[in-house]
Amino acid sequence: MEITVNQQTYTVPETCNVQNMLIAVLQQPVNGFAVAVNQVIVSKVDWERHLLYPGDQIILVKATQGG
Repeated sequence: MEITVNQQTYTVPETCNVQNMLIAVLQQPVNGFAVAVNQVIVSKVDWERHLLYPGDQIILVKATQGG
């Protein structure tokens, strides 16, 4: 199925949760990210339970240090 992550289209398996999507899309450790699916924040504790659907719009924000 196709989803959009930060305005780029990706193809992920038909049964895909947020955790699996992050691993597939980022191809790196998934620490320090905030995730919104269709403009709703998904808590990290819910990443494994939150299933994605075709056409979902996902926004990823990486936390950075600074002041």
